[in-house]
Amino acid sequence: MKFRQTLFWDTNPKNIDTKRNAQYIIERVLDLGDDKEVKWLWDFYSRSLLKNVVAKSRCLRPETKNLWALLLKNQ
Repeated sequence: MKFRQTLFWDTNPKNIDTKRNAQYIIERVLDLGDDKEVKWLWDFYSRSLLKNVVAKSRCLRPETKNLWALLLKNQ
């Protein structure tokens, strides 16, 4: 996946490692990503990892956290 600079404005998207930086990527995409990025995220990461990041994140906006907690509840 080629990440948009506007999504990762604080770093060079070319330097992001999808495994090592999984939490960072998940938080940004869930909060600010477009449909294509969210679909990639959904296909790339396991549901358990997504649930874990959503549950423990201190960075996600409350609205985003609530939405994804509901969407991931039965996954």
